[in-house]
Amino acid sequence: MLAATLLVAAGRASAGPASDDGAGVPAVGPNPWAAVTDPSPGPPRSIGGYSAGCLAGGEQLPAVGPGFRVAEPERARFTAHPAMIGFLRDLGARVVRARLGELPVGDLSQPRGGPAPSGHASHQTGLDADIWYVDGRGRDRPRKVAMVDLERNRVTAAYGRRVQRILKLAASDPRVDRIFVNPVIKRELCTRGGKDRAWLHKLRPWWLHHEHFHVRLSCPAASPECQPQSAIAAGDGCAEVDWWLRPKAEAERSEKRKRYRSKQGVVPGLPASCRALVPSTP
Repeated sequence: MLAATLLVAAGRASAGPASDDGAGVPAVGPNPWAAVTDPSPGPPRSIGGYSAGCLAGGEQLPAVGPGFRVAEPERARFTAHPAMIGFLRDLGARVVRARLGELPVGDLSQPRGGPAPSGHASHQTGLDADIWYVDGRGRDRPRKVAMVDLERNRVTAAYGRRVQRILKLAASDPRVDRIFVNPVIKRELCTRGGKDRAWLHKLRPWWLHHEHFHVRLSCPAASPECQPQSAIAAGDGCAEVDWWLRPKAEAERSEKRKRYRSKQGVVPGLPASCRALVPSTP
């Protein structure tokens, strides 16, 4: 069944689903990474950067487990470095103990990582995961629930303490490098986050992310070719939220988003080690 799901998804790889940040950027030319249907053998390694890399020896997340489920198996993006699989299992167990419902897990990486034909510039090294916001009730087919009204820049009625508790559980894990959230959610957490604010440091504002949050792990110790992201500045990061929501900064934000969107759906130059995983890589 798993192999059949992957083959169906590979057949759709040239077009790809709509982008999760609203861009819907199509693939530029053939993308060999989207056609691979199984992880590579051998020890796990995250190679290169989050937006220009690949994954060797990846592990597939089970369709269902304690506190989590794969939300869209047809996308064939449920492979990750074992460090991410372990993190998701542990977070699911913590969510169950805290009686916070179930976590629908969206995109991880393709079977051997690499650039996706649409939807992301990152998710290439098996160290990124999208986790959907839901209303807390378990379903065979979960649905995303918007926690932010994007037109009014305010939280919706669905937003509540459950969101804060899950984000705090995720951010408190030492394996996590950062978590991308909508700027409105970051603002809400800065306002109502309580006296313990150390965990807010890892929450980074980013476009959309009103229906899911994006967890990024640090480079694993046994992946010497993994390229870490620059360290986050000290502090809780609350002062920068103003830039994301201030109307006068719209021109700057537009230019930054344009640069980000130009990377989506494009096959970038990848480390030489990636060619052994997908030989047709340019």
